[in-house]
Amino acid sequence: MTLAWRFGALALLLTGGAAGAHAQVVPTDTSQVVDRVVAVVGNRVVLASQVDQAVFLRFPQGRGLPTDPAQLRSLQREVLESIIEEELLVLEAERDTTIRVTVEQVQEAVDETYRNTRARFPSDAAFRQELRTTGFNTPEEYRAWLVDEQRRSLLIQAVESARTQQGRIKPVSPTEAEMRALFERERGGFPPRPALVSLRQIVIAPQPTDAAKAVTRQLGDSIVAELRKGADFAMAARRFSQDPGSRELGGSLDWFRRGQMVAEFERVAFSLRPGFISDPVESPFGYHIIQVERVQPAEVKARHILLQPSIGPERADSARALAERVHAAVRAGASLDSLQRRYHDRSMEPELRQIPEPNLPAGYLQSLEGVASGALAPLVVLSEDDATRTRYAVVEVIARAPAGEPRYEDVVEEIRRALARRIGIRRFIDGLRAATHVEVRDP
Repeated sequence: MTLAWRFGALALLLTGGAAGAHAQVVPTDTSQVVDRVVAVVGNRVVLASQVDQAVFLRFPQGRGLPTDPAQLRSLQREVLESIIEEELLVLEAERDTTIRVTVEQVQEAVDETYRNTRARFPSDAAFRQELRTTGFNTPEEYRAWLVDEQRRSLLIQAVESARTQQGRIKPVSPTEAEMRALFERERGGFPPRPALVSLRQIVIAPQPTDAAKAVTRQLGDSIVAELRKGADFAMAARRFSQDPGSRELGGSLDWFRRGQMVAEFERVAFSLRPGFISDPVESPFGYHIIQVERVQPAEVKARHILLQPSIGPERADSARALAERVHAAVRAGASLDSLQRRYHDRSMEPELRQIPEPNLPAGYLQSLEGVASGALAPLVVLSEDDATRTRYAVVEVIARAPAGEPRYEDVVEEIRRALARRIGIRRFIDGLRAATHVEVRDP
């Protein structure tokens, strides 16, 4: 797959994966260079020196370069194909007047890449030596080269994003064979598997009083009335919403499918017509004011304002006391499943499978340390900025898996998403190629 060069091997030593192979070659012996055209893409040419440059960056001073002539030519053809694909995407971006990459964006990307690269070396002398090894005589030459590479990279990112939003680039489900082949081919690129833990839990949250809920519902009604008169939804979300994940985005939740939100929220969101404002909708999180922006088959784009009833200290204390009683009951042999159906906070998952331990919140990490499979952990305290909203979890460890080499089943969903995206981009590029004059000569 020629796209493997862009998606994998372009993690170049000096560019952090952001550069392509567009710049002219920086040869160590100019007397040996005879440049020639190896491909034509639209009204542009690809030179042999560009292929040499990409190979030179991938194998500085020939280190690790295939010595077998057939393997070397295969590598050159792969690199040439990746350059052609990038050129097709850049041409597509430059034809689109809605896609703009500013000088400031390019300079910011160049500065960031340059800083990150320099930080990898202990001294300026070591940095300069590595630059020379990779074909750049001075840091200034390297920085100048980055300008064009980052501009092209930003254009490619922009056109891929735009065409994805327009539906012209769509993920394509890969086959099981394709996913396993990618895993075997790129096994070394996956990080080691962290220790994994599976658990089931009863999360107990402090509950507001009926009076507090009534006050919040009344506030929600007044906000809805103003929104229906024409008030700005995004401004209201930034002012009133208590959802930290969407508040500063004007309440935007982007696209979601059924099963991704709690049932109460989904029932309203999937029944609203675009532009309409819902009445306050009660869920385990509080009260939601929902506005659907766009609808597609099985998918909705919406925004919301979340209002949470206030909780007094006495309610917080009673939640902890209840959690301690439930924990003692499970330890004494009571059915966790039965207690879960009665007390569990539905805003939290009742069961977690194969979760990397380092990803668990601090409260879980502290309580689960040293707890064996099948055992009950000490009561987990899930602290919040507002102490009155602190939740408590009664947790039973189902299974543990030690850290080790990555397994296919550990990364299969990551592979599925990445490969679906790759195949979608591949089909889009194939379409560009079919509509563009592309002439390939022997590299």
